[in-house]
Amino acid sequence: MKLSVIIPVYNEKANIAAVIDAVKAIDLPKEIIVVDDGSTDGTSEVLEHYKDDETIRVHSSVLNFGKGTAIRVGLKYATGDVIVIQDADLEYDPQQIPDLVGPIERGEADVVYGSRFRGSIEGMKFANWLANRILILAANILYRAGITDEATCYKAFRADLMKSLPLRCTRFEFCPEVTAKLRKRGVKIHEIPIHYAGRTAAEGKKVNWKDGFEALWTLVKYRFRE
Repeated sequence: MKLSVIIPVYNEKANIAAVIDAVKAIDLPKEIIVVDDGSTDGTSEVLEHYKDDETIRVHSSVLNFGKGTAIRVGLKYATGDVIVIQDADLEYDPQQIPDLVGPIERGEADVVYGSRFRGSIEGMKFANWLANRILILAANILYRAGITDEATCYKAFRADLMKSLPLRCTRFEFCPEVTAKLRKRGVKIHEIPIHYAGRTAAEGKKVNWKDGFEALWTLVKYRFRE
């Protein structure tokens, strides 16, 4: 089994090298696909150090289009059997990835979400906690998803299934869109507990309250249209 790890990145100069190195250290056959979404802080220069690494492919954009667009670009180049999304910060520890892909490798699941609420959480503000709870409730009511964490970054997919989804996301609405479209196909979402260490806006966190509303609207929208 070959793993494709897609890392969408925008202005993460301080963290991107540590994230890439942590993913490289995972003891699984893999490729790493980094999509630099128009970074302006020196991230692109850091990524130059990996240009001769055969396990890493870097794709760069002049403009910042958004996380969803970066993921869709990464999907075009993924050649693995399983696809994992890895944020370009240190909120999610890449050493958890083998546990995330394990159920797919064993043939027990087609999709696996890493649940922060079944595992452990550090540094999540109450507003973020509440927004997450609302999205979980919406996903479970609208799609009978049966999950405990809808907005988790850590999602693993059987590659052929993931590539068959007609994704339109451009920003942070990737998570609700993929959840909606999987469940409308009747795909069961398997969950495992993970650890999450949140960061603040001052530390570079980019999701804000507007993205929460957009995520909720995305769940509602795709309930009634493709």
